[in-house]
Amino acid sequence: MHLAEKAGLWTDERKTATREVERRIQAGELTVVRLSFADQHGILRGKTLVAGEIASAMKAGVGFSATMLLKDTAHRTVFPVWGAGGAFGAKEWEGAADVMMLPDPATFRVLPWAPHTGWMLCDIVFADGRPVPLSTRHVYRQALSSLAEAGYDFIAGLEVELHLFKLAKEHLDLGDAGQPGQPGEPPEVSLLNQGYQYLTEQRYDEMDPILEILRTNIVGLGLPLRSLEVEYGPSQIEFTFRVATGMDPADAMVLLRSATKQVAQRNGYHATFMCRPKLPNVMSSGWHLHQSLKDKSGNNAFADPNEPLSAVGKHWMAGLLEHARAAAAFSTPTLNGYKRYRPFSLAPDRATWARDNRGVMVRVLGSPGDPATHLENRVGEPAANPYLYMASQVVCGLDGLKRQADPGPSADTPYEAKAPLLPRSLDEALAALRDDKVLRAGLGDFFVDYFVTLKQAEIDRFAREVTDWEQREYFSIF
Repeated sequence: MHLAEKAGLWTDERKTATREVERRIQAGELTVVRLSFADQHGILRGKTLVAGEIASAMKAGVGFSATMLLKDTAHRTVFPVWGAGGAFGAKEWEGAADVMMLPDPATFRVLPWAPHTGWMLCDIVFADGRPVPLSTRHVYRQALSSLAEAGYDFIAGLEVELHLFKLAKEHLDLGDAGQPGQPGEPPEVSLLNQGYQYLTEQRYDEMDPILEILRTNIVGLGLPLRSLEVEYGPSQIEFTFRVATGMDPADAMVLLRSATKQVAQRNGYHATFMCRPKLPNVMSSGWHLHQSLKDKSGNNAFADPNEPLSAVGKHWMAGLLEHARAAAAFSTPTLNGYKRYRPFSLAPDRATWARDNRGVMVRVLGSPGDPATHLENRVGEPAANPYLYMASQVVCGLDGLKRQADPGPSADTPYEAKAPLLPRSLDEALAALRDDKVLRAGLGDFFVDYFVTLKQAEIDRFAREVTDWEQREYFSIF
């Protein structure tokens, strides 16, 4: 019995998809296939196999060190590896042992910017076929399963802001190598356009040469791109995507980020999904997650013939609001992302809702009888792990639905409304997450404790650094 069978994934659909991948590899001019998994931060990692090895890899999987799941954003291993039981007191975590990437043939693509290269997204399993509980794609799949048991499918659309710069200089001298826990210097960049001319066609035309290259490759991947827009800040743009169901929008987000960065790099540009880069006159970038539910009849469960939002939608929204402080750890998982929560900034600073108001956290879009009625959660940063961001929405929304929770009155003055403030720091968000029984129940104590430990290590490492602010504030006066 091979690994895909042990994992319970060797279905008729998967067999058919596997044969199709083999046919495409044999018929094309592919020389290699990249096998990628989304790590705990939503960053794609993996291995590249020559094309002739893929048929066996789709059945037997490919191993990689389990320490990849134990690292912070500086690639520093946070958890113990070498002692008995490793990080979690179990044999499979000892000694940097292997876990397995099991390619999902349904995700196969040829990379348009590297046409000799195939690509597949992988699930992570142990050698005996059990899913690895630290896999964020697995965590999201479990949340979707719970939602399906309640009779619904999760529908999501992506609205993602980012910065796109001209690459001026990369720091690649021998002394710029960096080390674990201390990455090398980021590249030097210059603007593609001046800012504060939101949606101006002239600014778009200045960026069109690279935007057209990005558009061609994103569409070539089969991602449901809807629009490309000039955002408010200098060198800031936005991509929006058509809605998709379940796992698909999360998979699309990790592929979008990786593709955008790779295509930009190959063409002399630098794309970043960091929320607020340390550059003059910069604006924060957000990730607005549009969402609704589809019921068993295939209808939008948020639509109502007589109201702007159905009772199901109101209960779901109440769950998002009630758990907003704890869920911020997943929608805004970096220290940098909390620089965005400012009043009067087109970003939320508290857990509020309203109809078509860009200052609230949850914006209700639609009208009575509108089949496209949905919620726009404006809380996220574009660096968020999409599997955890969406899983947190499902867990929190489902809790509100089960309890038939009330979201309270709308906040027509969103920055003055009496409502819980969003966390001012990642530290504050983790504290809320530690105590949130609903997210613990929905994601599991094991995963929540792991995630909190991982992110707390980043906070502790940051706290040990001497910042520019400290140098300016104290070096001369004392």
